[in-house]
Amino acid sequence: MKLEIISKQPSSGNGHAPLLFIHGMLHGAWCWDAHFLGYFAQHGYPAYAVNLRGHGNSEGRERLRWTRIADFADDVADAVRQLPHSPVLIGHSMGGFIIQKYLQTAIAPGAVLLSSPSPNGLVGTALSIAGRHPMLFAKMNATFSLRPLIATPQLAREAFLSEDLPEDQLLSYWSRMEEESYAALLDMVALDLPDPAKVKTPLLVLGVERDNMLRRSDIEATARAYNTEFEIVPGVAHDSMIEQRWENVADRILDWLNERAL
Repeated sequence: MKLEIISKQPSSGNGHAPLLFIHGMLHGAWCWDAHFLGYFAQHGYPAYAVNLRGHGNSEGRERLRWTRIADFADDVADAVRQLPHSPVLIGHSMGGFIIQKYLQTAIAPGAVLLSSPSPNGLVGTALSIAGRHPMLFAKMNATFSLRPLIATPQLAREAFLSEDLPEDQLLSYWSRMEEESYAALLDMVALDLPDPAKVKTPLLVLGVERDNMLRRSDIEATARAYNTEFEIVPGVAHDSMIEQRWENVADRILDWLNERAL
């Protein structure tokens, strides 16, 4: 499987571990390129972002609808093998869920789960979407497609972004959102949940205050499952890497990397 990996490199090497960013549902590596890749490269970290199969210019688009979470975890393994050193993994939403699955059989220097589904699954999120938009939810399941969730810019804002994000930025981000795997959603709801007992990698668990996709209790459940603490970053919505206050999240990740001397 040929995967597209984009990157930004620091001006000089200083021994920091590389960072590998994993995008979430309906997104691609572009969401990290907006701010995070440049930010971490400026702070001395080789920063990479992979387009999972079926996204961006990676292969597998024709089979995307039925791609499983395990397939995406294989993509992470493939991307890791292409890097010069073992990377710290940073995953947003579905990307964090994929990292949890990948780390059941692999070790990394560290990993960041950013607004990621807990090992308990996404039943609560699915019910919330069904309650807010029953017709939209029905269309998603009738067509085996997640695109109805972002059918309009306003729906994308409701799901992922803050109300105060400027309209031009919203339209730019919405235009880059793309189809997603229906099978992967089912895996995250209940069919292929992570086993925290198998994960030995140190984790940073972060949530955001304005998240319309995940509840604070979901973030708490993730931290509890991995016997670690969690933090909720104020004033930021689900897509924190492209929000106006993205620096607040990036700064906290950088602090954690520095604390662990990674």
